[in-house]
Amino acid sequence: MLGALSVPGLTTSAGAAVTDLYVDNASAAHCSDAGHGTQTQPYCTVQAAADAAQPGQTVHIAAGRYPEQVSVTRSGTAAAPITFIGAGKSYYDNGVGTYTWLGGDSHALTTTGASHLRFQNMTLAGTAASTVIDGGSDLRLSQISFSTGAYTPDANIEVKGAAQGVTISRSEGGGSPFVHLAAGVRDTVIATNHVWGAGGKTPLVAAESAPGTVVVGNTLEQACTDVISLAGASVGATVENNVVLDRSRTNCEAALPKLAQVSVEAEATSGTKVAYNAYTQGGSSAYRWAGQTYRTVADFAAATGQGDHDIIGDTSVNPYTGDPGDKVSPVVDSADENVPGMTSVDFDGRAAVDDPYVPNSGTGSGLRDRGAFEIDNFAARYTPVTPVRLLDTRTGAGKAVGPGGTVDLPVAGLHGVPTTGLTAVSLNVTVTGGTGPGYLTVYPHGATRPTASNLNWTPGQTIANLVTAKVSDGKVSFYNGSQGTVHVVADLLGQYSRTGSGYATLTPTRILDTRDGTGAPKAPLTNGRPIDLQIIGRGGVPATDVTAVTLNVTATNTTDHGYLTVYPYGDARPTASNLNWTAGKTVPNLVTVPVVDGRITLVTGGTNGTADLVADVAGYFTAGGGDSYHALTPYRVIDTRTDSWIPDNGQSGSHPGPIAPRRAPVFYTRIPDSNAHSVAMNVTVAGATGPGFLTVYPRYSDRPLASNLNWTAGQTVPNQVVVGAASGDISIYNGSDTPTQVVVDVNGYYAR
Repeated sequence: MLGALSVPGLTTSAGAAVTDLYVDNASAAHCSDAGHGTQTQPYCTVQAAADAAQPGQTVHIAAGRYPEQVSVTRSGTAAAPITFIGAGKSYYDNGVGTYTWLGGDSHALTTTGASHLRFQNMTLAGTAASTVIDGGSDLRLSQISFSTGAYTPDANIEVKGAAQGVTISRSEGGGSPFVHLAAGVRDTVIATNHVWGAGGKTPLVAAESAPGTVVVGNTLEQACTDVISLAGASVGATVENNVVLDRSRTNCEAALPKLAQVSVEAEATSGTKVAYNAYTQGGSSAYRWAGQTYRTVADFAAATGQGDHDIIGDTSVNPYTGDPGDKVSPVVDSADENVPGMTSVDFDGRAAVDDPYVPNSGTGSGLRDRGAFEIDNFAARYTPVTPVRLLDTRTGAGKAVGPGGTVDLPVAGLHGVPTTGLTAVSLNVTVTGGTGPGYLTVYPHGATRPTASNLNWTPGQTIANLVTAKVSDGKVSFYNGSQGTVHVVADLLGQYSRTGSGYATLTPTRILDTRDGTGAPKAPLTNGRPIDLQIIGRGGVPATDVTAVTLNVTATNTTDHGYLTVYPYGDARPTASNLNWTAGKTVPNLVTVPVVDGRITLVTGGTNGTADLVADVAGYFTAGGGDSYHALTPYRVIDTRTDSWIPDNGQSGSHPGPIAPRRAPVFYTRIPDSNAHSVAMNVTVAGATGPGFLTVYPRYSDRPLASNLNWTAGQTVPNQVVVGAASGDISIYNGSDTPTQVVVDVNGYYAR
């Protein structure tokens, strides 16, 4: 569930464990630096926590601004490091509007002689170098936004004092040089970062007599200077899998012939390897090796034996869609996966996935992309199947998923799902028998678990939801965000791969309502009595070339517990369910089902009572055209409980709480494709204080006579929604007499 029912990003516990310290300077936190940094009375400053932290402890820094210069001198141990973790490095992390900013007049963070430290999920800002690491070993900085005064010569990160084993990964910085490694620093790893420079006199990544430097898997954008520089005795370095973009401008044309995107001085060439990088064809040379510049891979390789698998030219990373007019990106599925220092996921936490349109030319699995970003939103077509159960933890050797537990479900190769070219599967997921409140997150196997939820429940509740789950390594993962156990059931409805049908979005139209006789007799359904519902020729669905239909189906006026199964007309009734309810509840769910002979079948089961059914058609799949699906790792765009959201102008902003009654504010979905026609989202109404309904529809359109979610007082209701969003903007109408909290997570989008 959400809020009090364990929402990702807002989880609370009964008390602080001895391994955890807390920092929160918000007025409502009642903080004190004179206390012990408990969850009930946190420290006000990060410095107070740094002065108290012991090996093995984690310092949790709440979202907010902390204007201080933090100095860390305490060390952890190899087995028990000290960890400092914020609430996010930017507005877009962990749900919009929740991030941790730490900044000072000169440096935000300085470590002096300290070892075995971890810093992650925060912004570090300073007027000089935002971060200074002076000595020590085994320090890791991950998911940090580094910020130094714009256009200053100071690097965002200064590493000095013979520091050893520093790792900077999955972080970002712009406007100034990124990192400077002083003489004597050893074995630094700079991996999977996104860095953009504004031009100046200093390289983005500079090592001066810093042996063992590893620079791998970064996306580096620079103008008017060298980009990566290995000077002095920076021997034994590795520079691989980087995407280097020359953004040089006309004001430095005279200097360009002297510049290089990778520069290795003569003293640093021993044991150094440069390979598998991709460079733009800019005004500067790609290479300077021992003082000699080279503008082509062939010349560089012939003279030095370096540059294996390097690319100079087009480094664009737009996903190939299968259209012959599209260009295959050379950085996709072509990295050296076996090089030391590579992170397990990309900058955004995405696992490596196979682009079905590109040969796997890299090492290892062959799936890794060069640069900091894994391209994963390539186009796919839908193939429906008769529903079949893939997972049921209640049966066989299965057991309930434990608190914080994860189940990895193989899907590739099962029931017609292909083993290659697979991008996503459509599942109807049900949770039942939960011993405590919680939420379920479905996400690609191997990826960082996102701040998102697909199902939310109270103890003992049975609830289902359609999930379009991105697949990685042939699997999807299910996470139990609860302090109790829960059973999980998953029914396969279809799969997305290179071949199949495209999707056509419709204005939602009601085609079934047993309360008034629309589409079926005016009478509630009884147990086992089917409805054969005509689909083609109704609600905008054409009369021909329809392979499947997407409907929002709602059960209401329920007099007993029960479930609904929706399946192709004429097929045997499968062992599967789409909706589950208890007496008196109104339950919606999005359903995608194959259309046979123009019809589908709906039947209730497991009940001694009756239920009315309402169905609004949202779109259909057609073999003759339609849009392809681009699966994404889920990300949160709206959470009205945090008073933050992304308004229609795309800039982060604040919104005062829930959606007001009978209002329809506009929200921005951050779809990463201007050609998108519709977006697939999981929408949740949290802790409703009165009955109502929610309608999601395209901005600038008239609100349709349809609903996506329906609820009674006290319910928390999730549902998948597919809605037209050509501009990236949607409207959400609160059809309730009470304010309503809404959470929205984007799962993917449809585009040509």
